[in-house]
Amino acid sequence: MGASFTVPRSKSSNATLQQKTPTIVECHNKAQWTARVEATKETNKLIVIDFTAAWCGPCRHMEPTIKEFAARFKDVEFIKIDVDELMDVAREYGVEAMPTFILMKNGKVVDKVVGARREELQKKIEKHSKY
Repeated sequence: MGASFTVPRSKSSNATLQQKTPTIVECHNKAQWTARVEATKETNKLIVIDFTAAWCGPCRHMEPTIKEFAARFKDVEFIKIDVDELMDVAREYGVEAMPTFILMKNGKVVDKVVGARREELQKKIEKHSKY
């Protein structure tokens, strides 16, 4: 009667779609940064800002951790800022060493972690993402 065939599944099947790549927003200019902060001021969402630099060894060491946290903490937004691109933003938040992680909620700083301190950052994310 009719021909029988199967539709081949692409390699990016549902299983792959469910394992979504963690979202880490990179801000490369002041306009992007301002828009991001304004968009989150009215929410109670925790934002973790990763102040980093391409030449910073400890920053590169923390990259896999930040990706892991972004995948694990779905209700937290992660923003990456290169201090060499946005020096004025880094200065505004008192960043003097890299990496520095600023935790914000409703447009206000609620906590800060200076250095490649995975456990400390995790505890503060857990603490501030709960309320």
